[in-house]
Amino acid sequence: MSDVIDDRHPATTDMRLSTVLAALADAARLAMVRTLAARGESPCLELHHAAGLRISRSTFSHHQRILREAGIIRERIQGAQRILSVRRADLDACFPGLLDAVLDTPDAHLVAP
Repeated sequence: MSDVIDDRHPATTDMRLSTVLAALADAARLAMVRTLAARGESPCLELHHAAGLRISRSTFSHHQRILREAGIIRERIQGAQRILSVRRADLDACFPGLLDAVLDTPDAHLVAP
């Protein structure tokens, strides 16, 4: 379990279930996390396309910030690119089984009847 990554990412000990669940409750953010979990590390632009999102870059950046601040994704800068990845180990340490449950839930069960 990691401690503070940097001042833009919460320490594992600061991650809160309510914040994580709220971040994952949005369809676009869930698509981003599912795609990242399946692909592994990905530059922002590639993730935007791979997740099949039809949202503006600014909206994508907003969703990315929400996920980062919740502790769900890690962002690192490599040259001019921002590389994103899921903080699986940290999430599993704080909330065992949560990420797998969210990722394995069929889309049909995510929409209210």
